[in-house]
Amino acid sequence: MEEVAFAHMADGTKEEYEFLTPLFEEHAKGHLVDNLKMMLGLLAGPKLGYRIDRYQHSLQSATRALRNEESTELVVAALLHDVADSFAPENHSDAAAALLAPYVSEETTWIVKHHGLFQGYYYFHHLGGDRNARDQYQESPHYDACVHFCAEYDANCFDPGYDTLPIEAFDEMMREVFARPSRIPGVAPAPV
Repeated sequence: MEEVAFAHMADGTKEEYEFLTPLFEEHAKGHLVDNLKMMLGLLAGPKLGYRIDRYQHSLQSATRALRNEESTELVVAALLHDVADSFAPENHSDAAAALLAPYVSEETTWIVKHHGLFQGYYYFHHLGGDRNARDQYQESPHYDACVHFCAEYDANCFDPGYDTLPIEAFDEMMREVFARPSRIPGVAPAPV
């Protein structure tokens, strides 16, 4: 079989979906890291008033996590925590967490999902908001880890003088994390 016969997914047969699934999986796994690096590249460019752009911020965040000997998945999470800024500005934390969720621990997913709110500790009060809004999650077992992440790998990662590693320094770590089997139960690979 070179291609399926159906034009509407409801008309597909078991054999056609068994044919499609490995093609998709091989393609998706083979290109995922490069696609994520391309998405990170969308953050390069305008500094939007900061001293560095969001791409350099992401690299600096990952570099600091690596140099602090954090786990591979936390280094990758630091690299990708803002990857969704360019296409999901209103919920970038949720979108980045969704990208990572199949491959990283519940704690790492939680950190990325909540980092936007937790980061507000540093500036919400300057804009009339509640800098302690993060405290609604005080009972979470991941609260302290998220506070730590924001303090060590987000709020302080806008330094133009910091010796930041290039994206290539994180290739193997990204490949390791995204080669993991999905930890989301009951989710079949997408055939499209």
